[in-house]
Amino acid sequence: MSSVLDLLQWPAMAASVLAAWLVASNHQPRRNAGFWVFLASNVLWTAWGWHDGAWALIALQVALAALNIRGVAKTEQPLSPDGDTRPVARP
Repeated sequence: MSSVLDLLQWPAMAASVLAAWLVASNHQPRRNAGFWVFLASNVLWTAWGWHDGAWALIALQVALAALNIRGVAKTEQPLSPDGDTRPVARP
């Protein structure tokens, strides 16, 4: 019989797919939400990996979480008026 932790892989997979869909959006708030959903999937995958002894998966999730934190920071920066992706200089 599967434990509850064995079943974590399914919501982790669903969160990963949803996050990928959101991050591909042209709408900045959806893209930003995608990075947050990716971070939630990183937590779920790490919990499942810890339970299953999947140490390489845990290392991958830590690396991906760092990239997702970078993504959150970049999508939350205001854009310049001409739509440039570089952040607006603050006085």
